Amino acid sequence: MASSPRGDITGSTYIDLGATTPEALAISTRSREFARREIGNATLEDRVRQRCAIAVGDLAMAELLRFRLDPVEAGLAALDAGAPIVADIRMVEVGLQKRGHASPVLCALDYGADRAVVGGITRTSAGFLALDARLEGAIIVIGNAPSALLALCGLIENGCRPALVVGTPVGFVNASESKALLRTLEVPSISNEGTRGGTPVAVAAMNEIITIRAERQV
Repeated sequence: MASSPRGDITGSTYIDLGATTPEALAISTRSREFARREIGNATLEDRVRQRCAIAVGDLAMAELLRFRLDPVEAGLAALDAGAPIVADIRMVEVGLQKRGHASPVLCALDYGADRAVVGGITRTSAGFLALDARLEGAIIVIGNAPSALLALCGLIENGCRPALVVGTPVGFVNASESKALLRTLEVPSISNEGTRGGTPVAVAAMNEIITIRAERQV
């Protein structure tokens, strides 16, 4: 299937890097057509809203998403530069599309184990603290751990500047608060209001940015 040309976000064609069989592509196409009709398709942010709503099977998610400081274009520029993508947990790392870009994908769980033990903090928080020097200009994707997002926000408040933060942690403890804090910071971000969110939302948002980049390469 042909991809939408650069600048065309209202057309009925697009690519799905994860759909590798005709049946998978047919399902993806029907889902996207429905989401376009219900959510709209006027902006790149609408594209992200569509994909996140599809990922959780709930159109309400589109209304909960928040975009700060032109995050889609910031993510595209970072991908063009080959910036690393840092995930909070393994599910996010595995879910992120590896095609359509040359950015290395890291997981915070692979770093800072000693710091977690000594400090009594979560492994994801410790991982981001350990990665501090490597987060400058990176893309951060947090779909599960509010503690990791709070730790990242602390680093940003102290001068760290990721290229993009996708922060959609889920839960009843610090999830809503961590996302609200993210939205006060001067860094491009995609987040959502409230306690909803999770890995599917974070992965969907980032994978849509990767898809848009792949379309622009055609």
